[in-house]
Amino acid sequence: SYFLRHARSRNYVSESEVCKLESVPLDFGDYHPLKPITVTESKTKKMNRKGSTSSTSSSSSSSLMDPLSSVLDGTDPLSLFAAAADPVTAAPPTDGARRKRDKDESSAVGSDFEPWSSKRGEILARYTTTEKLSINLYMGSEKGKATTTGSAVSEKVRTRLEELDDLEEGSQKELLNLTQQDYMNRIEELNQSLKDAWSSDQKVKALKIVIQCSKLLSDTTVIQFYPSKFVLITDILDTFGKLVYERILSMCVDNRVPLPDNFSPECVNDTAKETCLNWFFKIASIRELIPRFYVEAAILKCNKFLSKMGISECLPRLTSMIRGIGDPLVAVYARAYLCRVGMEVAPQLKESLNKNFFDFLLTFKQIHGDTVQNQLVVQCVEIPLYLTLYSPAIDWILQCIAYHAPDVLLTEMMERCKKLGNNALLLNSVMSAFRAEFIAARSMDFIGMIKECDESGFPKHLLFRSLGLNLALADPPENDRLQILNEAWKVITKLKNPQDYINCAEVWVEYTCRHFTKREVNTVLADVIKHMTPDRAFEDAYPQLQSIIQKVITYIHDFALLFSVEKFLPFLDMFQKESVRVEVCKCIMESFIKHQQESTKDPVILNALLHICKTMHDSVNALTLEDEKRMLAALINGFIKMVSFGRDFEQQLSFYVEARSMFCNLEPVLVQLIHSVNQLAMETRRVMKGNHSRKTAAFVRACVAFCFITIPSLSSIFTRLNLYLHSGQVALANQCLSQADAFFKAAVSLVPEVPKMISIDGKMRPSDAFLLEFLCNFFSTLLVVPDHPEQGVLFLVRGLLNVIQDYTWEDNSDDKVRIYTNVLHLLSAMTQEAFIYHVDKVDSNDTLYGGDSKFLAEINKLSETVVSQILDHLKTLGKEETLKRQSQLALYFFNTILAHGDLRNNRLNQLSVNLWNLAQKHGFADTKTMVKTLEYIKRQSKQPEMSHFTDLALRLPLQSRT
Repeated sequence: SYFLRHARSRNYVSESEVCKLESVPLDFGDYHPLKPITVTESKTKKMNRKGSTSSTSSSSSSSLMDPLSSVLDGTDPLSLFAAAADPVTAAPPTDGARRKRDKDESSAVGSDFEPWSSKRGEILARYTTTEKLSINLYMGSEKGKATTTGSAVSEKVRTRLEELDDLEEGSQKELLNLTQQDYMNRIEELNQSLKDAWSSDQKVKALKIVIQCSKLLSDTTVIQFYPSKFVLITDILDTFGKLVYERILSMCVDNRVPLPDNFSPECVNDTAKETCLNWFFKIASIRELIPRFYVEAAILKCNKFLSKMGISECLPRLTSMIRGIGDPLVAVYARAYLCRVGMEVAPQLKESLNKNFFDFLLTFKQIHGDTVQNQLVVQCVEIPLYLTLYSPAIDWILQCIAYHAPDVLLTEMMERCKKLGNNALLLNSVMSAFRAEFIAARSMDFIGMIKECDESGFPKHLLFRSLGLNLALADPPENDRLQILNEAWKVITKLKNPQDYINCAEVWVEYTCRHFTKREVNTVLADVIKHMTPDRAFEDAYPQLQSIIQKVITYIHDFALLFSVEKFLPFLDMFQKESVRVEVCKCIMESFIKHQQESTKDPVILNALLHICKTMHDSVNALTLEDEKRMLAALINGFIKMVSFGRDFEQQLSFYVEARSMFCNLEPVLVQLIHSVNQLAMETRRVMKGNHSRKTAAFVRACVAFCFITIPSLSSIFTRLNLYLHSGQVALANQCLSQADAFFKAAVSLVPEVPKMISIDGKMRPSDAFLLEFLCNFFSTLLVVPDHPEQGVLFLVRGLLNVIQDYTWEDNSDDKVRIYTNVLHLLSAMTQEAFIYHVDKVDSNDTLYGGDSKFLAEINKLSETVVSQILDHLKTLGKEETLKRQSQLALYFFNTILAHGDLRNNRLNQLSVNLWNLAQKHGFADTKTMVKTLEYIKRQSKQPEMSHFTDLALRLPLQSRT
């Protein structure tokens, strides 16, 4: 009991003054921490070879530079190394690199050019078939593997030519009745066989595989699969072209120095040139046109090794070769491949690309010729479907031509397309490939051309869709905008097929949202509902409907305006599949949280968003993942935080009560509601400046009651504990003393239920540290909680101590004693005449008891019990394996006495000395900590009221570890 009977009397105000940092006047002069630093930059000038010494000139730079440079006294070590380098060898690469970069920037394809790889997946997904396919597989030959070291060169060449002939004479096996997936797997096997043959130095076998694959591109028996087949086969051709190029490039390595990227043919050695020519001669010997064309196009880049003009000479020749391909579909994909290779190796040679396209225009009428028509009848393919097979190839050719092309050229090409009959296919590709700005500026011209197109060929709705895609990226002339929408929608709304309709409408919704008011948007949404509701057509169009919602909320950020669009909520009703409906609701809520700047009380917004949040909440079930629950809760919480009824606090509380009933299955939402209601109570207190009227006092009690009945429904025990404490503090601040007591009692009664292990982020962790943190916070609050007149003295503290005493702690844990030590801090603060802090307009025990001796006697009894518990525990730690814990706890208790005890009392003084010695007794004390503690005691002894610390310091020896 002597601990608190001799608790140190504290003057908190004077102690606070002593602890403040000393203020020192400082003359900044011109210095300001946010001002840019001026650094001396070292510039090294390189001299000619006669004078190898480098002169260094310094210039002052006021721009914000590397502040670390100032440490180097103006010298940069990297500059010094550069200065020491040979100026002759150092200079040319810099100039060369600059020239190379300038050249690349003028000729290379930039990031604004959409690469073929981005189109590949879309083509494979779109052009599929359920019909059976066939493929010719190369069976391999032992001849290709055998090589005789001593054979003559002419013999080797003859052998290889014979092997090539073998391929055309039947060394292959035809596989029939393959599904599309089987076919794709076989093609992938061929691709792998090519790589294996190449790596095992069977170059002729590799060439045979490529020739065989190229031949497949002449087969149009399953015509609707042809675009996908083209993608798969050209992947193999690309692999082959890369392997050949890298092989020849590796032969050019001279003294381990590789060729630069922009090498000239003069840099290439004779061996590499001979090998390169050999490849071209082998390919020239292929008899059939299509494989010869494709394989030569695949290695077009290798012309760089032979001559500067090689590629520019080859491209026109290859373009002319395509004229010999009879099937217009096969020919147009051959042109597309040539454009693709040309853009990769020589994007500056646009003339050849233009010639390629104009050649195509000359043969365009073939598409509608009798030969093609007869083939389509045999395969039962309609002409509109057949024409869509051309789109990927023509789109790509036009994209290559239109890249950075002047408007004059684009206008000329547009005029040429206009003159052709049945030009819908071309028109569609023009709109897909040309710059959106070019198309948008001529929107009315394009609409006129679309109107003139033959409806029986390429579908008009696809043309309007392509136009709409352009208008989503670029704006047409302002005066034409309404007429464009009217013309387009006249065609779209007449579409009978729901899938065709929605594909087109989805694109034009964006144009409508960009340029028109809610009236037009509402009209469009109404039309979509009208078309998609019959026969539940919307069930097959969820992705497009989702896209429409996404576009609407992208352009309309004013949610009062959005929900006043009459057909917006009926549009949402079409999402009847739960998973899709929830995704749409999430999109709307994300947009609201992102764009809603100010809090709202608009009933239209609140009702709509409550409905949307309720939809999200009701989707939660036992199978819902925790991450999904967290995301939904975060969105609902974002909405709750944005709702404010201003000074109408009762309406605000009613909203929270309604929200609680609607979102009871999402715990984070309930937690947010409790915090929001507590905030509402504190806002009421702020408005009333702490002086509640009868009405506001009743309102605050209603808020407190809301929290008290909501907290028990939460599953996380530490969430409940912290909310009981937080809500109790709010009740106390609002002078609801009995309610505050109820919260604190609930928290005390919950402590025994804390489990030993709790789950945190999916992992089980000990709960001791969390409980210790909570109890320390709880003790800080209990200091200002006044005793209940009908309960005993310090009834809450006693109750909490009993719970701590009965709690089952881990055997190797000292948390119980650390809690008891913190209780001593609390009891010491309670003995002061005036507490360190108070709650405004609440009388704490210092005022209620006024330092009454009976009150102090009760505190002393409690402290006696606590101190004896601590000392008993220290004794139990005397075994060898627990000596380190004993040392740490002894020092912890010593610091408590030092801070809170009156060490003029001899018994307390002796106890502190004993604890100091116990901490060091077995050599487990941290020497630095002990030294710093002793220095602190000596510093404190210089204060007038702490002079007795001088004697204490003399009684505290420092022991070495040994």
